[in-house]
Amino acid sequence: MYLMMAFGMTFLLLMLSVQQGVFIGYALTAGLLMFSALAVKRGNRLSAVLGSMMNGGRKSLVVIRIFVLIGVVIAAWMEAGTVPAIVYYGLELLSPETFVLAAFIISAFVSFLIGSSVGTSGTIGIALILIARSGGVNTAAAAGAVIAGAYFGDRCSPMSSSANLVSAVTKTDIYVNVKNMFRTCVFPLMITLVFYFIVSAMFPLNASDNAIGEEIFSSFYVGLPVMLPALIIIVFSIFRVNVKYSMLFSIIAAILLGLVFQGETLKASAGYVIFGYSMDISDPLYPIIRGGGAVSMVRTSIILFIASALAGLIGDTKMLNIVEAVTEKANSRYEIFRNVLVTSLFTSAIGCCQAFTVMMTDVLNAKAYDRNNLDGYSRAVDLENTSVLVSALIPWNLSLLLPMTILGADYSCLPYLAYIYILPAWNLIYLWAKEKLPYGIIKLYSK
Repeated sequence: MYLMMAFGMTFLLLMLSVQQGVFIGYALTAGLLMFSALAVKRGNRLSAVLGSMMNGGRKSLVVIRIFVLIGVVIAAWMEAGTVPAIVYYGLELLSPETFVLAAFIISAFVSFLIGSSVGTSGTIGIALILIARSGGVNTAAAAGAVIAGAYFGDRCSPMSSSANLVSAVTKTDIYVNVKNMFRTCVFPLMITLVFYFIVSAMFPLNASDNAIGEEIFSSFYVGLPVMLPALIIIVFSIFRVNVKYSMLFSIIAAILLGLVFQGETLKASAGYVIFGYSMDISDPLYPIIRGGGAVSMVRTSIILFIASALAGLIGDTKMLNIVEAVTEKANSRYEIFRNVLVTSLFTSAIGCCQAFTVMMTDVLNAKAYDRNNLDGYSRAVDLENTSVLVSALIPWNLSLLLPMTILGADYSCLPYLAYIYILPAWNLIYLWAKEKLPYGIIKLYSK
């Protein structure tokens, strides 16, 4: 009874925070206090409760360091002209007949480079939506394609905070995870491309006004040298260099390029990496080319720490042992994946943020992997194929709400988030078919 009340109150507070635009960390903190009180009421010592919270929060510290680096990378790339160049060349590739398809592909490429769904939506996403509106394209379809593309990289980029969180939670190598994620997304990606090709034919671009591209060209040097920071990330990823070092070298290269090609100063660079890149508010590019910086990750880091503390508390005090008892009974990859998908939807709905979804889903299903002798890489790919994505299917979850707000979209874009729901559905169907149908009928890839 009290457990349901705690979940209900936490869910209500999170919903109110999302609706009123209040920092979600306050609601999570209130939830953490309620669950702490409940744990004590159930007979747990206060010291043990505090220890569980600190142990859970401590697990997030490795990822928080990467969060901060990601914020610095984004600001440095803007200063160097890397992000403006990506936007500029992306817009150059647009075709009126395949605009929605191109919006997805370009957003997916950008998100893989910068690893952020919010960053992708706030740069190339805004530019694409402005073109869609001026060209008479259905904005719901365009926004859906942009958000779906943004989650392509949010799921599988070595620069992604969620990918690094999953790697830390499951104690796995992020580059092996990236390889597994690409392997399990081939067919969903093909289906997605066909879907957006059909949608493009339904909503063609009537006119292409590349005023944004012209503004970028006049404000930044966008020659190939400014792509070096992105190239560093890609090359270092191929050679599996520790992601922290690849980001560090990328930041250094970006700052030097900003000094040489964009006329920046060391003082300005220091301000950008700390507080984020920004242009004059009167500049037409101000809504698009701005953001990043270490400070921009403070709130996200606080949310992650509190969500990790809450997940650690709930896990150690066995508050959801009824759910764990059900998930632990899974006897196959299909049953485990099905349970992970269902619990991801549940934790996405009550937690309202991606970090809580990943942490709690892992806690609720970890025993099933141990019982079936599956390693951390199986856990990692399942979390990436469920928790990371389905958070963006819950209307009140920040994973969807933030990109929608940035793009000025509404919930009419939900049917067009094709990649986000096709990938989990495909993997569920594949694992079912592999288990239920005679061996050899379906062997498209193996897990």
